[in-house]
Amino acid sequence: MAADLDDIRSRLEAIAEELADMAMEALRDAIEAGEQRRPAEERRLTQARRSVERAASLLQAEDDVGG
Repeated sequence: MAADLDDIRSRLEAIAEELADMAMEALRDAIEAGEQRRPAEERRLTQARRSVERAASLLQAEDDVGG
């Protein structure tokens, strides 16, 4: 079961990275369009990335966190 959790954690980390890339792209697009505020899409993507990162950290093996 630990190997399954490690696999899921790895996939979540990859998803978090994809979300971060998408958020950066949204920011770049907004800057290029001359927007003065963070776009709602970027805020949503960043919130999703943080949630996915929290989920991945919850699946981290106890040995990795000193438990």
